[in-house]
Amino acid sequence: MQKAFAAIIFWLPTILLAISDPPDPIYEQRSPSNRDGIGKFYMGREISHVMGHQGAAWLERPERERDERTDLLVEALPMKKGDIVADIGAGSGYFAWRLAKKVGTSGKILAVDIQPEMLKILEANMENHGVSDRVKPILGKITDPKLPNESVDLALIVDVYHELSHPYEMTQKMVEALKPGGVIAFVEYRSEDPMVPIKRLHKMTEEQVKKEMTVHDLEYVETLDILPQQHIILFKKPEK
Repeated sequence: MQKAFAAIIFWLPTILLAISDPPDPIYEQRSPSNRDGIGKFYMGREISHVMGHQGAAWLERPERERDERTDLLVEALPMKKGDIVADIGAGSGYFAWRLAKKVGTSGKILAVDIQPEMLKILEANMENHGVSDRVKPILGKITDPKLPNESVDLALIVDVYHELSHPYEMTQKMVEALKPGGVIAFVEYRSEDPMVPIKRLHKMTEEQVKKEMTVHDLEYVETLDILPQQHIILFKKPEK
């Protein structure tokens, strides 16, 4: 089982397999406990359905910045001019162009999505915002974001991790893609707060995110609770 699992390396940036063994069994298939779930469980958490490209308008809704304070999120991220940032599950590019403005002309945004339709929307949005030269759309797979090893300073994954059908493999790939000392920022709606008006499977607790990261070569950095509805949970790839 472990030998077979060692060969699994699919969706998301790169990963470091010199880590603790993955959970065994990795996933459990049960009857869905929730209409929003796929019946696949990881570390006790049911994985939710993916939001399709038909929901792109919701990602771009005018009130999003006010409700979620996405401006505060971008400002809080550990990134600087010239950085290479992977936007995992980039969708319509809501964050991609904002990140591109922050890294400047010397930086690069690797905008990963598994839906070609989303990438078409993203490309049009990048053109409209004048950042096409520094945003590279990447068609990933459900197990592999197709990112080069040790190429990324920051991997940002906003309200997407809970939808990954292969969270272990994807996180492994993200870790591989990070440069030593690089950071993964998980942004998830706070499941601890019943007042957050989001469906249950589309929220995560800080404890659950930390639990799922224990099997990867990552160091917990901190949790920033500066947003109205979401956690920003930061992990770092150890320096060599």
